[in-house]
Amino acid sequence: MIMIAVAFLLSMILCLLFGVPYIDFLRKKMIGQYVKDCAPENHAKKEGTPTTGGVFIIAAIIISSVIALFLAERFNNAALIILITLLFYTFAGFQDDYIKIKGHANDGLSARGKLLRQIAIALLPTIFVMMSNPYASTVFIGNYSIDLKWLYPVFSVFVITGASNAYNLTDGLDGLAASTGIFAFAGTSIIAMYSGYPEVAIIAAAVAGALFGFLKYNKPKAEVFMGDTGSLAIGGLLGTLAVMGKFEILLIFLGGVFVCETLSVIIQVTSFKTTGKRVFKMAPIHHHFELLGWSEKKVVGVFAIVSAILATIALIIFYLTLRGII
Repeated sequence: MIMIAVAFLLSMILCLLFGVPYIDFLRKKMIGQYVKDCAPENHAKKEGTPTTGGVFIIAAIIISSVIALFLAERFNNAALIILITLLFYTFAGFQDDYIKIKGHANDGLSARGKLLRQIAIALLPTIFVMMSNPYASTVFIGNYSIDLKWLYPVFSVFVITGASNAYNLTDGLDGLAASTGIFAFAGTSIIAMYSGYPEVAIIAAAVAGALFGFLKYNKPKAEVFMGDTGSLAIGGLLGTLAVMGKFEILLIFLGGVFVCETLSVIIQVTSFKTTGKRVFKMAPIHHHFELLGWSEKKVVGVFAIVSAILATIALIIFYLTLRGII
């Protein structure tokens, strides 16, 4: 428990410290965000805002996680795989951001290229879990379980890549991904701690701390965006932690906001292609509320509250499971 607090606080402090010189560097090099023409009109003012802030978020997460894991004597193979997976997703996201910056546009890697990279990286924790955990192929739903057998690798990769893309879609407003992510990772840390996966709990706490620190620079009006460097990596990490900690189903609630964001895109695209009509004014759904007249701060605030509620529901379900009630 102490090392979880250490990981959170150290990561928050490091993120705050790393942010100042990194943002100054981005400004000097004129490395900024390019806004799509189809974005809401008020997003035009975000043009040129420094991006790739995920670099100092991930640096804070890794350094604080390694220190806390060593102090807790929990720097094991599982922790190493999680951190390596995080690094690989960071590189993939940075490549996407770099292409956007270099091309002076908001089009990075192709959808297929990005997905193939995400799937390839997701195979690393999936294979590790299959080789190290005797219950790897079992998915737990309360006190019930389903053995997916040979289907589990497909399920695991889907969870990890799905989480990566869902978090990436959520990162569309100042402070939105960071504020909602804090509650998702805080809940993940608590569940992992009481499930007997202390390395997962420590790393999740480090992420929550880094995101909390990042809010200083990312709250409206944002000084920096995390970019795909941060969102792809942090989302992929959330899915990885769920797989490594064997609470994949609870991720539906822990990452409930991210799930809703993804579903809104799927519904919008499906509806338009089949009927020619749009269900939402714009997808992902946070833009829908913007176009309804909600201020950016209101959307972020409401979504953060919803994320907190959903994380609490996940914790309640987990508690009832431990008590043998469900």
